[in-house]
Amino acid sequence: MSLKDISVFLSLVLRHKPQTIGISLDKHGWVSVTDLLRGINATGRYGQLDKGLLEDIVRKDSKQRYSFSKDGKRIRANQGHSICVDVELEIKVPPVALYHGTGEKYVDSIEKNGLLPQNRLYVHLSRDVETARKVGSRHGKPVVYHVDTEMMQSDGFLFFESVNCVWLTKFVPVEYLRKECEKTDK
Repeated sequence: MSLKDISVFLSLVLRHKPQTIGISLDKHGWVSVTDLLRGINATGRYGQLDKGLLEDIVRKDSKQRYSFSKDGKRIRANQGHSICVDVELEIKVPPVALYHGTGEKYVDSIEKNGLLPQNRLYVHLSRDVETARKVGSRHGKPVVYHVDTEMMQSDGFLFFESVNCVWLTKFVPVEYLRKECEKTDK
């Protein structure tokens, strides 16, 4: 198995289904590294994963999905949870605009209902168009929305920035969204 395969499994366990390996997350999403390794190793799917390999996965994860506690004894996902945890996000002032990438198939719903967290706790927003486009391309032909965060914030909406620089908010109503125009090469 590759580090990427193990990382995908970690994402499942630490964001959505800790019970898959017989563990529980605390109210802030943390779990003991020892319990996590014991649970993963009990599945037999990835051989004998040890703390060194786990540290390697966390360090090399391109999206920086995971964090260790300061003492290195606990681990959690930084954001993207579908289970109720409080990852201790601070309210922050966002840039004037952020972006949301999605697939073309979701445009009608977004333009009717705005951006909803769906099965997650928050709507995820990117700092730049290119990152949003990459996210959107995972869902088919990408569509990028410009989010007027300055106006949202002045209207009382709260924003949080995760440890790995993903911006989060509970909901983005339609009136704060504008589709980004495609750049075409001529």
